Amino acid sequence: MKPTNTLEETVQDMHKKDNHIPYELLDQEYGLYVEDYFNKTLCLERKRSERTHKPILLLLINVEQIISDDGTDKKIQNIVKSLTSSIREVDLCGWYERGTVIGVMFTAFSGESIWDTIEAIANKIKANLAQTLSPAVLAKLELIFHVFPEKFDKQKPKNYLNPTFYPDMAKLADTTSMASVIKRGMDILGSIVGLVLFSPFFIAIPLLIKITSPGPVLFRQERVGQFGRRFTFLKFRSMHMNNDDKIHREFLKQLISGDMKNAPDGGGTAPVFKITNDPRITPLGRFIRKTSIDELPQFINVLRGEMSLVGPRPPIPYEFEDYDIWHRYRLLKMKPGITGLWQVTGRSSTTFDAMVRLDINYIRNWSLWLDIKILCLTPLAVFKCRGAY
Repeated sequence: MKPTNTLEETVQDMHKKDNHIPYELLDQEYGLYVEDYFNKTLCLERKRSERTHKPILLLLINVEQIISDDGTDKKIQNIVKSLTSSIREVDLCGWYERGTVIGVMFTAFSGESIWDTIEAIANKIKANLAQTLSPAVLAKLELIFHVFPEKFDKQKPKNYLNPTFYPDMAKLADTTSMASVIKRGMDILGSIVGLVLFSPFFIAIPLLIKITSPGPVLFRQERVGQFGRRFTFLKFRSMHMNNDDKIHREFLKQLISGDMKNAPDGGGTAPVFKITNDPRITPLGRFIRKTSIDELPQFINVLRGEMSLVGPRPPIPYEFEDYDIWHRYRLLKMKPGITGLWQVTGRSSTTFDAMVRLDINYIRNWSLWLDIKILCLTPLAVFKCRGAY
């Protein structure tokens, strides 16, 4: 068989492998699938992985330094030929970011030795590239392997989610729409008004906390925000100092799994999102929790841009560890909020999965009018104190 020597032949060879794909979806200059098609396919495979839990291996190769050199076409062609000789017909090779990053997506893994298989693929690609490229060119390549669903890493310095597998969400976040600008304006104005309106509480509550319980006035806790970014969540302290969070960890684990042992007081049957008789809470803390006064410092989080007035509830890192893959969607498109759809409908008296579905429903149907409606319903939900503990 005649070897593939030209870029045009490389393109044709790739098209023959996937003849159901329109020829226009191939970048004929470099012999790769175009960025839009590759990223759309990546998103579809990610969604399939979310349902099946079968992993995806994504290799990203940064070729930015090579693109800036002379003889670009030949060097990129050699990289493409090396990659296509290393992958199966069910795998995909294309631009993750055109002119900068080449992506190779491996799917349809199965078996117990999945991680050994992934390691073998990585070693094969690295070996083939080393045979095809000169050491000087190879040294300019940056190869990064990503696995989805990723294993939760407590040592991750910044994010709890890998945005690499969400190019659709990343591009949406980078696009500033008029509605998002207005939402941010509402957040800034609303948080300033809230801080001014409730300023008497910012004087009285800290004094009462200091009088009734030793320790700081504010409770600072790490939470997981949009795209898994960590931030410091603020509340008025409602608990005694030096508490063990084991009771809350176990409670959340049972809640997320649906295997609840704590039913709400009064003979109810629906699980609650908060512990009804938490021994860690001070007498004053019970009052400010019941009335949601403890949430007021979150206006500062909103003003900083870490939260919004309306959005999904920001989870605690150890809560996120127990999330199923589909639960993570609530952390992608919108910033976490002080209030949200589930707070004004079920508040704490709802199952965890039902709460997540309400958040996802809010995200998919978001509008400025929906935010206004939720903000108007929030005082009534707080006044009723239903599900507040």
